[in-house]
This record gives sequence, C-alpha cells and structure tokens, in this order.
Amino acid sequence: MALPAILKDRLQLPAVASPMFIISNPDLVIAQCKAGVVGSFPALNARPAEELEKWLQRITDELDAWNQANPDQPAAPFAVNQIVHRSNNRLEHDLELCVKYKVPIVITSLGARTEVNDAVHSYGGIVLHDIINDRFARKAIEKGADGLIAVAAGAGGHAGTQSPLALVQEIRAWFDGPLLLSGAIGTGDAILAAQAMGADLGYIGSAFIATEEANADARYKQAVVDGSAQDIVYSSLFTGVSGNYLRRSIENQGLDPDNLPEGDPSTMDFGDKPDLGGAKAWKDIWGCGQGIGAVTNVVPAAELVARLKQEYQAAWQRLQNTVNAAG
Repeated sequence: MALPAILKDRLQLPAVASPMFIISNPDLVIAQCKAGVVGSFPALNARPAEELEKWLQRITDELDAWNQANPDQPAAPFAVNQIVHRSNNRLEHDLELCVKYKVPIVITSLGARTEVNDAVHSYGGIVLHDIINDRFARKAIEKGADGLIAVAAGAGGHAGTQSPLALVQEIRAWFDGPLLLSGAIGTGDAILAAQAMGADLGYIGSAFIATEEANADARYKQAVVDGSAQDIVYSSLFTGVSGNYLRRSIENQGLDPDNLPEGDPSTMDFGDKPDLGGAKAWKDIWGCGQGIGAVTNVVPAAELVARLKQEYQAAWQRLQNTVNAAG
C-alpha cells in the first residue's frame, strides 16, 4: 500500500482533513496544510460561483509562499470536494477551475463519473472518491478513481452504517491502492488504528469544527466541545441522504431527534433550499460525527494537528512496546 507521489514526504501526520459544508474555508485549509495534513473544502462553499477562483488563487499563492520560505517543512497539498450528483449545476464550472489551478487532489462524492476523473488526470491530479460500501467502491475504481475514502459508521455528515473493520477488510480483499478511513476519528490513536486495519490515512472532519479558523457558529463549536457519541443522530430527513447530526441542533428547531420521518432522496438538498419551516441542513441542522468526545476546547487548527500528532506518536510507541513484550 503505497501513497501516491503527490502525498509522499508532504504529511506531518497520516491524515486528511475532510471537506465540511459551510465550515471549510481558505483560512482553515491553509492552516491545515501548513500544519502538515491535507486541507480540503467543498467547491460549493465558495459562493457565488465566481468566488471559487479567488479561493483557489489565495490557497495556491499562500501555500507556494510557505513552501518557498520553509523548504524543509513543505505544506501538505490541498483538496477540493466536488459533488458529482446530477443535481449539482455548478459541477462543470467548478471542475474547469480545478483544472485551471491544477488542484492536487479532488475528492468526489455522491456518484462516480469517468469524465470528472479524466479531467483531473489531464493535469496530473488524483481523485479520491467517497464510498459507504464495497459495491460503490468497486464502481468508483472501475470509473477511474485513484483512491477511496471509506465513510464508515460514526462519520459526520453523510455517512454509511458499516463497521470500519468490515468495510476496510472487504475493500482490501481486492484493492491495494490509496485507502482513507472516515468514521469517529478524533484522536491520534484512532489514526493509527485505521492504519492497523489496512487504511493508509485517517480522514478527520468533526474535530476541526471546533477550531478558530472554522466557519462555524460559536454555538456549533461549543456543542462539539460539549458533545459525545450519544449526542449524534443518524437521519435522512434533512437532505434526503442519511447522515449524522448533532442532537442539540435538531432540538433547537423544535424537532424530536428520536422520532424523525424519513427524507426523500429525490429532493436531495445541499443547503440551498429551505427545509422544515425555514431551517436549513448544515446551517441550522449541524452535521457531526461520533468522535467528538475527544474534543475539549476550541483551538487553532495547528494546535489540533499537533495534539493528534503527539497522540499518534505515543500510540505508536505503546504498540511497539506491546510487540516487543510479546517477543
């Protein structure tokens, strides 16, 4: 299991910060990359569409300047998430800009499309595709994705229900390319556990909500700090696709988190349309994963990465000691 060249020797920690709707912005992405993990954002976060080019220009320029000033500690590459579902009427425009700025990594979600992969490959970029089960994983690779992001049970936002143990095991039975694991990863120990299972990198989202750079309401950040796994509710109501959300945000809208109706997948919503009396998914109904019990305060993104790195190294040492003790 070898990492693609674009990631070799560029990571201070074997992790990718996942793209979070509304929350991920240039400030957060730049901080993540400088700290040594892949920073990412959904293209749809840049609004109006014309704003995306400004974001790409700024991120590219600031990371290039950092690399020139810090040749011994270059920034990690950044990634842009593209929703490739047919309902995304911005895809062609946004993909053209990714090609123009030669975005190193494109993360694709909600469908796999050969033409998108071909466009990214045309300039040497790589495509990592979100999947929730082995069937979707096989389709993604068949259509030209370079790697997979296994979104297992407990991941924030749109997520699957399979155990990470089972999901990684099934994929590794036939795929030896780049594999990332998402699902309740909030500590350095969990990153190492993901690698022990067979993944190459951990995929971390919810912990970064409670960072100073994140574009999240202060109440949202505090709910992450205060919350734990039991505060996460899995529902398809809010976007038409099943996902994990903070119980407090659902209750704030006058809804009963334990008695939510099913959503309609034919009305898939990425935050543009009013939902349930004016409440909007992501803005008012807060996506979040089960790993937030490890988040105890709001900190700069670099401080969070430093904490994860320290935990990862300590976990690695404990594992080495256990192996040595076993003879």
